[in-house]
Amino acid sequence: QVQLVESGGGLVQPGGSLRLSCAASGFTLDTYAIGWFRQVPGKEREGVSCISSPEGSTYYAHSVKGRFTISGDNAKNTVYLQMNSLKPEDTAVYYCAAGDYGLNPYEYRYWGQGTQVTVSS
Repeated sequence: QVQLVESGGGLVQPGGSLRLSCAASGFTLDTYAIGWFRQVPGKEREGVSCISSPEGSTYYAHSVKGRFTISGDNAKNTVYLQMNSLKPEDTAVYYCAAGDYGLNPYEYRYWGQGTQVTVSS
């Protein structure tokens, strides 16, 4: 069955970096777009970035453009989110999801369990 497993979250100081991984199984990356989303308590889930492997298309939310980079490794069936110059406002639970290209969470059918990212000194 389709499964998405995130890893790589943790505690980092402001200005630091983290790389999140999203390991997919039950499908190949050219079947669905993969999106990264984040959520903090009391707020709606926010789209961060997405990638469509067949075309190599990527898209970023304005809040992370220039700091985050999404990439995919088809051989490992894994999508990465490299996060640099992290800010306290990046603190959230980060989820990866498989679905239709874009940053609308309602367009994504399958979701991982999430990984916590905390940016704090």
